[in-house]
Amino acid sequence: MDIVESIQDLPVQDPPAEEFSSADLTWTKFGSSENHDDAALIPYDRVDEFIIGECSNLECPTRFHIERGRKRKKGCLKEYADDEYLEYKLYWCSFGPENYGEGGGILPSRRYRLNTRNRAARPQSMRGCTCNFVVKRLYARPSLALLIYHQRRHVNKSGFVCHGPLDGDAIGPGAKTVPYICNEIQQQTMSMIYLGVPEENILEKHIEGIERYCASNAKVNSLASQYVHKLGMIIQRSTHELDLDDQASIRMWVERNKKSIFIHQDTSETDPFILGIQTEWQLQQLIRFGHRSLIAIDSTFGIKRLKDPLPEVIVIMNKSNSCVSILV
Repeated sequence: MDIVESIQDLPVQDPPAEEFSSADLTWTKFGSSENHDDAALIPYDRVDEFIIGECSNLECPTRFHIERGRKRKKGCLKEYADDEYLEYKLYWCSFGPENYGEGGGILPSRRYRLNTRNRAARPQSMRGCTCNFVVKRLYARPSLALLIYHQRRHVNKSGFVCHGPLDGDAIGPGAKTVPYICNEIQQQTMSMIYLGVPEENILEKHIEGIERYCASNAKVNSLASQYVHKLGMIIQRSTHELDLDDQASIRMWVERNKKSIFIHQDTSETDPFILGIQTEWQLQQLIRFGHRSLIAIDSTFGIKRLKDPLPEVIVIMNKSNSCVSILV
């Protein structure tokens, strides 16, 4: 395939479908002979539809998070190349880039049964996936976005599929019949359990999430019911105690859950500890529904599990008449 060195030679593509993915675009090698990647031009206002389409990959369903981003003000550059950016965002598959399981035991990537005995194995959300792409809003043509795919396959550094139904580690008894449970569905289910939502309502939302990846039937519904019930029992019986000393427990938990923490201040002689917790699912729900919504504070969460109570901020979503919790 010929390598294109100027984006002026790239056609603007606007697929007719409401949501589209990389499979719906024609990719061109862009760069130099020594360093080039797959590239495509699309209207900037269709970037969200492209990302949604990429997340709906049947072979490797996932989400993409912004790993890095930069912005420029219009008019700040006197001279610029045709591929200079007004906005730059690096999107990375949320099963990477870290791999928390290197050197340790391997957990199946789509386990339905909760593993309560070995919590040291790598979590679902950190499988070392290298799939990533860049979205550049062009400085010279702000209505267009340049997509640059560095790695289109959902593989780890060794080149093996590292999550989803094609992951070799997922093969085992019932692998073809057990529904896929992504991290987003599990986080949503856990959040509703913590909030005290009735189990029937939790199960309904849980099955809706599963149906994004497989058809619903009696067996899937039965397994989903068992999963929600067991997850609720585990949360109800858990002590969240990692160490006999609360301060040591907090430090250990912070070290293991860096992605969910937006602020942490350890205890000092003058100040108590501060720990801000927010899962990716909670963050996305807050961004989507939290604008101009009511906020209430509750301090009962975890009061029986640690010596110090953990305040919880509840954001009431007016649009959907529901709520989301953010631990502080």
